[in-house]
Amino acid sequence: MQPYILLIPAVVLLAAVVGYPLIRLGVISTQGFGLRTLITGRATSVGTANYTAILHDSQLAPVLVRTVVFAASLVAGTVVIGFGAALMMVAAGRKLRVAMMLALLGAWAMPTVASTLVWQWLFQPTYGVVNWLLTQLRVFGDVRQHDFLAGTTSGFVVVWLLVVWISVPFVALTLYAGLSQIPGDYYEAAAIDGAGYLRRLRTVTVPFLRPVLMLVTVLSVIWDFNVFNQIWILTKGGPDGATTTIAIWSFTQAFASQSYGQGAAIAVFSVVLLAVLVGWWVRRLVVAGEET
Repeated sequence: MQPYILLIPAVVLLAAVVGYPLIRLGVISTQGFGLRTLITGRATSVGTANYTAILHDSQLAPVLVRTVVFAASLVAGTVVIGFGAALMMVAAGRKLRVAMMLALLGAWAMPTVASTLVWQWLFQPTYGVVNWLLTQLRVFGDVRQHDFLAGTTSGFVVVWLLVVWISVPFVALTLYAGLSQIPGDYYEAAAIDGAGYLRRLRTVTVPFLRPVLMLVTVLSVIWDFNVFNQIWILTKGGPDGATTTIAIWSFTQAFASQSYGQGAAIAVFSVVLLAVLVGWWVRRLVVAGEET
């Protein structure tokens, strides 16, 4: 009984910080909550009209596909690069390992708004460091005046690089902690049997690390599905909606169109969708943990 009593403060705090906003969001999503409501404080109930409107909106399908593809590419990039960085830290010497950890922690500790503004400066036309470096390589010609954020593909790539750069440190350090717990005897036995590096990686490292890999993957899905700051500061969902995800769509619908009810409905829809995806993945995580 005592463990449950000790959990009460955390449960109360989560209910206040997370539970109430979700309930309030659900209530607003069933109301005709607009600019008039902000002034008068009175909102009329519209039932499921806001949900019906977004389900029949022509933007729903492309935004949903874009969000899923964008989140999947971010998760894949983050996990693959983070796994590679973790393997490098295991193989590196003590000084190099400490240097890598400090570099990763520095990138992780940087606030998202500050790091996004730095990234914006790096790719800025005329004064951007990346533009200057690419011009000096003489591979793409003179790109000093090129605006990468104005292009459909290049804008997506710049945002992808930024989000992955911010997310890799957590994944790399978590996987490194998992790698350090694998007994060396298994690697020695595999080496005696003639297994090379890649085979040891496939038959020893990945099976032992599978629960941790699945954990960082599900956390990455949650974070990357809800990416907002980086996209909004860099592209505001443009150009021509090329980087508009469901989080950006909810924000613009609520604050640009002054339709807070529909914005809340989109947010609720995204929460339900994410909960289904995460629930399925967590179930696989639990099964993998039981089999390990």
